[in-house]
Amino acid sequence: MSAKLLQSHKILFLNTLAFTVCFACWTLNGVLVTYLVDKGIFNFSVVESGWLLGIPVLTGSLLRLPIGILTDKFGGKYVFAGLLLFCSIPLFLLPMAKSFWVFALLSFLFGFVGTSFSIGVGYTSVWYPKEWQGRALGIFGMGNAGAALTTFFAPTLLNYFSKNDPDNGWKMLPITYATVLVVIGILFLLFAKNKKPQGSAKNMKQMLSPLKKGRVWRFGLYYLLVFGFFVAYSQWLVPNFMNVYGTTLVVAGMFASYFSLPSGVIRAFGGYLSDKFGARKVMYWVLGSSVALSFLLMFPKMDIYTDGQGISSNKKGIVSKVTSNSVTVDNKDYVIKEKENRVDKKKGIFPTKETWQEIVVKENQHVNKKDLLAKGITKISFDANMSVYLVLVICIGISWGIGKAAVYKHIPEYFPNEVGVVGGMVGLIGGLGGFIGPIIFGYFLNYTGLWTSSWILIFIISVTCLICMHRVILKMNREKMPEIYNDIEKK
Repeated sequence: MSAKLLQSHKILFLNTLAFTVCFACWTLNGVLVTYLVDKGIFNFSVVESGWLLGIPVLTGSLLRLPIGILTDKFGGKYVFAGLLLFCSIPLFLLPMAKSFWVFALLSFLFGFVGTSFSIGVGYTSVWYPKEWQGRALGIFGMGNAGAALTTFFAPTLLNYFSKNDPDNGWKMLPITYATVLVVIGILFLLFAKNKKPQGSAKNMKQMLSPLKKGRVWRFGLYYLLVFGFFVAYSQWLVPNFMNVYGTTLVVAGMFASYFSLPSGVIRAFGGYLSDKFGARKVMYWVLGSSVALSFLLMFPKMDIYTDGQGISSNKKGIVSKVTSNSVTVDNKDYVIKEKENRVDKKKGIFPTKETWQEIVVKENQHVNKKDLLAKGITKISFDANMSVYLVLVICIGISWGIGKAAVYKHIPEYFPNEVGVVGGMVGLIGGLGGFIGPIIFGYFLNYTGLWTSSWILIFIISVTCLICMHRVILKMNREKMPEIYNDIEKK
């Protein structure tokens, strides 16, 4: 292995390590706020909790563009190290928060860790040739798995810290995260080597010129889905599992990590697929699977009651006898199907059907031919089996993980000297999904009362992205090969 490639791999390792830690901090509130509300330490409402989950993501999203510009201008070493050390300060101060607004302000400040993605993308891409960039950025993007580290380990740490001090033990968690940021920041200063892209001498107007291109905004739309809502669900799934399936915080965190860990790790494979088959083909598969999986996930636990097969009188007469399972008209008996009261009914994977009849006549009542004696009722039950739900959630997370790599494969190909700027803008747009996701999900939940209402939004956005990409690709192909498309249209 050449010394140059070895140096590149060392930078990639440091970038990925730092990004993993930053991502773990970025999604901290998903577990911490849920814990504080569950234990009654803070009385945050559902909407306030949604804001606290979203505020750090907002900071890390909005500032990705300026941080990306700084990375292109000054190089990744000092920008990354400065970010790590700065963000440790609000985390050290978080235990002092006594109100929603102080908690929100400190969350806003430590949310700067979310800009680490823009730094890492720009800093990684300058160390690798074009044919390696898909894999390198895919490996770097595995740092998304930091969300899984938080959802998996943070609940256990909270329980451990709170064992002897239930009211104040939680304060050790942000302090632990802050300490790790300081350690990684020092490692960066000691072992990283600075490097800037060739376009770093451009002025601000020249650096921002790529943002005029519609391609940048299309990439941002795709990234809004595959990254933004990945971040949103990394946090939202914790209260989702606790409320819908009655799990403990530790189990909910573990299930949420099953979603976020494969999605982060698979990103490297997504970079390989994008290098081998092209990002466009990969995105078709990703968006198509997102449409199908979100459609399946949006069905909640439900019982549907509708009219079933009833029983009518065959002739005119008088109801002479009524029991729980029969009606007698004159001398003719009509058997009534009773409702089964099964306490030991097992929850199935697929919807189940139950039918029965309810008597609507009384003794000595006159009935005509074809008058209704018993009304039929059909009940269709769907239990939204937790195991099936978890498998579908993991699958859509994996799909999005591959999609994240495919989106960023495009950037160094189209904008080789503006990766930090373009990557920052795409990351900004995508990161906004992580901010607005928990907030919108909270409002949807309040309005509909359905935890699965969030998946309806995902389904709509997935369909929109797929249609948008397909139309753009058809237009591009038509411009490249007008003769072929003209012949097809004539036929």
